[in-house]
Amino acid sequence: MTTIYLIRHAEAEGNLYRIAQGQHDSNLTDRGWRQVKALARRFAETHIDAVYASDLYRTRATASAIYKPKGLPLQLRRDLREIYVGDWEQRTWGDIARRTPEAMAAFGSRMDIWSIPGAETPAAVLNRLRTAIEDIAEENCGKTVAVFSHGYAIRLLLANLQGISLRDTGAKSPTGDNTAVSLLEGDKAGLRVIYQNDNSHLKTPEFLVEEKPIRRAFALEPGLWFQPLEGQEARLSAAWAEAGESGPLPLAPLTLEGFLKEEPVGLLRFIPETGRIVLAHIRSDCRKRGFGVQLIGQAVQYARSQGQESLSAAPPPSSPARHFFLDCGFFPQGQTPEGRELLVKHIGFDPEI
Repeated sequence: MTTIYLIRHAEAEGNLYRIAQGQHDSNLTDRGWRQVKALARRFAETHIDAVYASDLYRTRATASAIYKPKGLPLQLRRDLREIYVGDWEQRTWGDIARRTPEAMAAFGSRMDIWSIPGAETPAAVLNRLRTAIEDIAEENCGKTVAVFSHGYAIRLLLANLQGISLRDTGAKSPTGDNTAVSLLEGDKAGLRVIYQNDNSHLKTPEFLVEEKPIRRAFALEPGLWFQPLEGQEARLSAAWAEAGESGPLPLAPLTLEGFLKEEPVGLLRFIPETGRIVLAHIRSDCRKRGFGVQLIGQAVQYARSQGQESLSAAPPPSSPARHFFLDCGFFPQGQTPEGRELLVKHIGFDPEI
């Protein structure tokens, strides 16, 4: 009998920032790295013979919880990747829901009919993932292996192994949490699910003590969509003053406005070439709903496209913005020439993974 631990990757940027990742490479969040540590504690005493992962960074990074401490090689397979979602990739779920609401709804509820130009179909994903897992089981007959893949793909496979049709997968097979563990067993009779989507390692005191007070979206909750803001100097000035700033608004080449459906809720003023956030502002009656961190997600995307490996901000002393940036993974790193505390967030990929 072959034992397979099938594990979803840790929380990645798209999960937190509400951006469709698909097969685009994204980094883990700070919480994601804490989940990796929790996963390592869970499997510390579990014997594993081999570790496999999709070749995307977020699964490779998550797999480091097992293959590194156990001194095993990481075996990469492209066929363990997430579904490729065509021109949805790197767009916000809010933008996707606004432009193609019927396709967005079908993506999570009717896998049998979901299709957009250039994307994989759920049926094709299921076929390649099931074939990959069967190949791995055959290669490791009688052994115990860990396989790292992605939420949507794993959801399709678990449903299929339990006799749930693509039509009913949305209603009967939920998406597991990041780093959720499912246990499969395989023999001559085939593969079967012993348990699925177990996240008990994320409920331990060791993990919970480090949890951050950032509101997180669930499943395919859309979030915001963004467009450049032009003109509107009065609105920008009002947001600048509400952020506790005084004096003239600094120049910046990019200002984005975030919308919930058609309602404007936030502004990001930003210098992509340096990674400097001049202003991150959420309307006062829209705060504590997980929107602010989506502004940071836009800054990450734009800065990384310019080759930057960090973001920076210098909010007013003792302002609520300082606590927000710290909760988003920024940390103090000296002072600006004006004497303000400089907060920095690393967004680069670990070259050793």
